[in-house]
Amino acid sequence: MTSEDSHAVAEDGSATIRVLLAEDQSMVREALAALLGLEPDIEVVAQAARGDEVLAAARAHDVDVALLDIEMPGCTGIEAAAELHAACPEVKIVILTTFGRPGYLRSAMESGADAFLVKDAPAAQLAAAVRKVLAGERVIDPTLAAAALAEGANPLTDREREVLRAAAGGATNAELAAALHLSQGTVRNYLSTAIQKLAVRNRAEAVRTARDKGWL
Repeated sequence: MTSEDSHAVAEDGSATIRVLLAEDQSMVREALAALLGLEPDIEVVAQAARGDEVLAAARAHDVDVALLDIEMPGCTGIEAAAELHAACPEVKIVILTTFGRPGYLRSAMESGADAFLVKDAPAAQLAAAVRKVLAGERVIDPTLAAAALAEGANPLTDREREVLRAAAGGATNAELAAALHLSQGTVRNYLSTAIQKLAVRNRAEAVRTARDKGWL
């Protein structure tokens, strides 16, 4: 279907909820699509394997709800959520993750997501979340919500996160400076500050800690 088609109608006469499912692992994506397809009022009308395909797919298929995995090529589900929310604020967004990292929850909510769930949640819970966000509710996994509150806010600035992400591949300060259009001294300062904030010994530990907490 395209955006020119009218929405289908469920058995009870209500409009069928049109869903976009974005997940890079084809087996997981197809399994989720099959499970959601069993719901009488939900139809998976579009699928994407990359984060940078989400916006175009949502527009082309006139979706009501987008289910986005976090870890995808092209861009992350959180980045895709921010882009989708800015361009199509009427589309509700559910973030799905294998990794229950508190920092991911904060980032997801800041990106415009309406729900945040772990992938191993029962299919009925996922279907219920789709209906709830369409009704204007916010749905958050309670365990992740409690962990996020306990963890606190991300202490890193946008630029510190940018430098840490670039440093993850083991680049030298000179290489980082060239790639980010900064001086080597500025790069050193950002890395040093990030290391201090995260209470670790070096950049490798800083990258690992920030990733584990969902702050990168």
